Amino acid sequence: MKIQSPETKQQLMSRLRRIEGQVRGVQKMLEEERECREILQQLAAIRSAVQSTSSAFLEQYASDCLLNSDSQDPGQRLELVQELVNLINKNA
Repeated sequence: MKIQSPETKQQLMSRLRRIEGQVRGVQKMLEEERECREILQQLAAIRSAVQSTSSAFLEQYASDCLLNSDSQDPGQRLELVQELVNLINKNA
């Protein structure tokens, strides 16, 4: 399944670019030998941003795959639900 909405795809890409910038910032902080507290704060911010992005993607996935799956039989929908649960459990 692919993300159907170009707007959602763009929003997710924007979030990922921001996270990428944060990671580069932490790399620079390490090179500059910044205080551990500052680095930990940035790492916590990155973790939060990744979690938020994962949740947004999961919501879109559930919407596209589960709510808009009228053309699929109940067995296929059950497989999608099980796949979704497995993905959530991997991220927990």
